[in-house]
Amino acid sequence: MSSLLREEMDRVLFRSEGQKLEEFIEIEEQQQGRHFLCVSITKDKEAQISVVLCRRVKHSRTNKLQKYGLEDSYERTETWALEDLLILDGRDPDTDDPCFLMHFDSVRSIRAVSCAAKYTLARCLLSLSKKYHHTALKLKNYDWTYIQPTTMYSDRGDCIVLAQICFYAFNLVCLSMCPVPLA
Repeated sequence: MSSLLREEMDRVLFRSEGQKLEEFIEIEEQQQGRHFLCVSITKDKEAQISVVLCRRVKHSRTNKLQKYGLEDSYERTETWALEDLLILDGRDPDTDDPCFLMHFDSVRSIRAVSCAAKYTLARCLLSLSKKYHHTALKLKNYDWTYIQPTTMYSDRGDCIVLAQICFYAFNLVCLSMCPVPLA
């Protein structure tokens, strides 16, 4: 589902302006509708962070059996340049808290739908900051074991890492079921 949403949002909102959607997470906001925090790359190779509002709107159908259909409408409500982000503050690395703070000229509080989404965004912003601005983004109050790639965790994506962990676990189960010769 998220890959379809990503493709549609990229096509409708970002590619139409010559940008490429790099990453997005769903966030919780006070206003009605679904909200996303998106990271995109402009044609000038600048990284941008945007809050996007997704609304369902009715539209006329060409199909005679259905008079109306629903379609998603996307609107950017806030946009910042990654280079203007001074600090990404995870608030408390020791608790399972999906809230974080983005320090620009002012501080913007964000509540992700999960801690996994919060860390996914942090890894993406850190990577893009190194790639496009040649500096490391200042992260505060994050658990570095989930941010920095090690031999097992890398920038290959959460699904690949999960598949690798499952493969290792399956191998351990198979080995534990093998009979051991006693002589």
